Amino acid sequence: MASTDELACVYAALILHDEGLECTADKISTLTKAAQLNVESFYPGLFASFLEQSSLEGLLANTGGAAPEAAAPAGEAAAAAAPEGKKAAPEDDDEEEEMAFDMFD
Repeated sequence: MASTDELACVYAALILHDEGLECTADKISTLTKAAQLNVESFYPGLFASFLEQSSLEGLLANTGGAAPEAAAPAGEAAAAAAPEGKKAAPEDDDEEEEMAFDMFD
């Protein structure tokens, strides 16, 4: 679980990125102080040095959590992909249940 200090720096970096400003340690620290959060002094510098090496925009683009904008529901996509004379085979929910596992089992 991320600490409050880490989350504060992440949110500050996202705010700076959203405003089109450079993410520096001073600006991250200023935002966390404005939010009345006491962040360990090394966190803003750590986040700023990381963001100098990698693009925050690139990190946001590679999260993989966003669904495609034009995604059709599964039933419609399957029906559209099937040839006119044939119907799409129904999906087996049993396969999904069999594949479900717990990492700690």
